[in-house]
Amino acid sequence: MEEAEGYKRLLTLDEPKYSIEQIAAKVGKTPVYIAQRLKLTELCEAVVDAFYRSDIGVGHALMLAKLPADLQQQGLTACFKEVHTNHSDKPARILLPVRNLRFWIESNVLLLLKDAPFDKRNAHLVAIAGSCVDCPNRTGHNKLLFADLGKQDACTNPSCYQAKVEAHVAATVAAKPRLVQISTLQGQQREGSPVLARNKYVAIREDKPEDKARAQWPEYKTCKFVTEAIVTEGHGQGTIQKVCTNADCPVHHPKPKKQTPQNVADNAKWKAEQEKRRKEEAISNTTGIRVLSAIGAAVPVRLMKRDLLFVVDRLAAMLDENRLAIVAKQHGIKKVKNSDSIGKLFVAFLRRAEESVLGRLTVELTIVLAAARSNAPSALKDAATVYKVDTDAITAKVRKEFAEKEKAKAVKKPTVKTPTNKLKKTAKKAA
Repeated sequence: MEEAEGYKRLLTLDEPKYSIEQIAAKVGKTPVYIAQRLKLTELCEAVVDAFYRSDIGVGHALMLAKLPADLQQQGLTACFKEVHTNHSDKPARILLPVRNLRFWIESNVLLLLKDAPFDKRNAHLVAIAGSCVDCPNRTGHNKLLFADLGKQDACTNPSCYQAKVEAHVAATVAAKPRLVQISTLQGQQREGSPVLARNKYVAIREDKPEDKARAQWPEYKTCKFVTEAIVTEGHGQGTIQKVCTNADCPVHHPKPKKQTPQNVADNAKWKAEQEKRRKEEAISNTTGIRVLSAIGAAVPVRLMKRDLLFVVDRLAAMLDENRLAIVAKQHGIKKVKNSDSIGKLFVAFLRRAEESVLGRLTVELTIVLAAARSNAPSALKDAATVYKVDTDAITAKVRKEFAEKEKAKAVKKPTVKTPTNKLKKTAKKAA
């Protein structure tokens, strides 16, 4: 932060005058580096406080600095994840990696300007915002600051983008009063609204169907009632689409065929089969819930060997042989012959194990299973936090052991075979 303030002071000097490129040349850094550091001076107070408390790192601060001030607070919240532990009633905050913040920004902030429905060069669409071409909130306007996005040109101010979309819709409707207005949102429109609800029209798709079956779908067909419409609400707001709004259209709103006696009989039979299937599923689901409840009621307050053996056996069955071998190794279980199965050896070991060993295995297998299905380092770290295991001390000890092995390997010299050694070996063999 102090480095950023220093660069800012250099830029504001009256004499001599400095540019970002000149500062970069003076300090031996790239212009991209200087531009990103300068942006740190525009962080909001909440982010600055979190940065000085070391709640977030430099990478998080640099990403947040690229956002408008009103979005930096939301971005700061997205930097953390709340995790509940058994030792505290309040959730603990865990700092997420920078890549998580980047994903949040790309999903919730950045809006690709190539998909914008309005004219990006129109400076009068929203007078206070001006043209997108000269807007500092456009990633393409400051390529040094947004060098990591490549050629992608996006808007970093969603509120301004939305204001321009709404202004574009209002201007288009004013210019073409007869243009049909539609909504892509589900649900009914309020009474008297000129906007057609999603169930009042069929949108015609411009892409080609993937197969012959899809080619028969109404949205891939055209008719004489097709007209242009503008999306005023929901996804695709501001875009122009072709739609059919005629409820009597035989192509997009075909009337159901008249029921014949045979069709009525077939429908009755089908409904009876459906009702029977639903009834069987309901019985099966209710039975399963009752059985699970009865099993839960039978579990004692303190788990016995029978309970632990059941849990460990089921957890072990969910692991592949390689991961099961990791746990088995901790208890001295290993193959004697190549034909041996770790799974069978492990089951045999469980039958002889005491309750304390089964309890330990329950925790170990749970950790390995969680690591296999999610982020392995994170699962191990969470478990270490619960059981108050000092992972830093273990890491330091392992590093020391490896260093000592490397040192011993470097000191050890290869044995040189001499004629005397050969004579001694020959004499031993003769004896």
